[in-house]
Amino acid sequence: MDDQRNFIMDFSPATSALILLIFAALGTVLWGYRRSQKAGRLGLLAWGQSLAITVPWLVLLSCILLGVSLDLIGVVLILVASAGAYIYLGNLRREAGQGEMIRKQALERLQTETQATESSTQAPADLATEPEIQPINPEDLQTIKGIFGIDTFFATEAIPYQEGAIFKGNLRGEPEEAHQKLTEKLGDRLGDKYRLFLVEDPEGKPVIVILPSSNDPKTTSLAQKNVALVLLVATLATTLEAIGVLKGFDFFSNWQRYTEVLPLSLGMWLILGVHELGHWVTSRKYNVKLSIPFFLPNWQIASFGAITRFESLLPNRTALFDIAFAGPAAGGLISLLLLLGGFGLSNPDSLFKVPSQFFQGSVLVGTLARIFLGDGLQQAIVAIHPLTILGWLGLVITALNLLPAGCLDGGRIIQAIYGRKTARRTTIATLVVLGLVALFNPANPIPLYWALIIIFLQREAERPSLNELLEPNDTRAILGLVALFLMLVTLIPLSPSLAGQLGIGA
Repeated sequence: MDDQRNFIMDFSPATSALILLIFAALGTVLWGYRRSQKAGRLGLLAWGQSLAITVPWLVLLSCILLGVSLDLIGVVLILVASAGAYIYLGNLRREAGQGEMIRKQALERLQTETQATESSTQAPADLATEPEIQPINPEDLQTIKGIFGIDTFFATEAIPYQEGAIFKGNLRGEPEEAHQKLTEKLGDRLGDKYRLFLVEDPEGKPVIVILPSSNDPKTTSLAQKNVALVLLVATLATTLEAIGVLKGFDFFSNWQRYTEVLPLSLGMWLILGVHELGHWVTSRKYNVKLSIPFFLPNWQIASFGAITRFESLLPNRTALFDIAFAGPAAGGLISLLLLLGGFGLSNPDSLFKVPSQFFQGSVLVGTLARIFLGDGLQQAIVAIHPLTILGWLGLVITALNLLPAGCLDGGRIIQAIYGRKTARRTTIATLVVLGLVALFNPANPIPLYWALIIIFLQREAERPSLNELLEPNDTRAILGLVALFLMLVTLIPLSPSLAGQLGIGA
């Protein structure tokens, strides 16, 4: 027993963390495999895609924990292989999906052939063993066909799809007007039983998809609300600890000094709250329901922000853009005002003393610091007001949420402007970039943590809106590009040569 105890005690923290990571990863993989089996081949291919994009990150994290260094070529090969496998499995998944639709059509025909003999109507073995999906009610299908017309959408073909149907044909008139008329007709005839989606097929042609309202996004359960509460408490704790570190002490060992961290902690929650308020106010404009925010704690920067789910369908891509853009716009503006206010209040007697190289960590902050602090940045140590740090942290949190990946605000903006295909590609590109940053700057764990959050919680794009054909206007597209540009100049550090030209650093 003593030998076993000594063997366990000999494990380093990194080795122990790696063992826990391996067990957690294996458990997640097996759980995902069991769930995917229920959906047949399509589910297994989706599971394979998740595995292809997750394994490289687990390998990278394992190498960091073990202190194993990987050269650039090796990392690039791993990431390229991961992206290639993800794309290849995605193509197989689309082909399998088309085959699935064809088999369901065949099964539907077999079930409706009432005049054929028993031998001719005997379903093949592979069709008989298909997962049972309740087809759309024939009477409802006939009623739905009656809503189409030459002034809206001239339907030429109806294809059973899940518990609804896909209607191919020709769109007549403007997408917004046609969708509104069809939705009103559907509601008048069948009430709230079905939802009407106007989307593009793989060939880029408009199609109508009818699905039952039971497929609408689900509201937050009691268990999820409890998780949100736990995350809120954890984020309160990390906020106090992060501000305490900025003040030069450990808050939880010196909690009596809470008055020193409380003002800046309230300022941080002002930024986080305004961000979420921006989402909420804009969603009310479009009658879109949002879940309660799930805050993400972080010891380095207090919080990564919050995850907020849509609990109702979006009317169009313009609504998706406005809701996604409103949060970063509000939180980023508050952060920028705090940063500029901090620069304006900074003087030689200011509380925080930081090395001048500190301002080389961001193109945006470094440039603004040069404008407001001038030649003071050429000193070895610069005195700054606490609001400067608070505003900078707020800009970093805003910028991280603007990364063009999955269901992040930046990913939603990309999806709204350019569509789901482009959003999927930018998600992969973002994860590759975060992997390279984590590799070449292992002292900063934030890129790695954020990448793992994206992979496990936020990598999937939002479901299509009711009217996917209505794109955001040019003004919104420009605002989106400006937001993404500000994200880049906030997160990208100054190069030594540019910092020297600006006179930043002793």
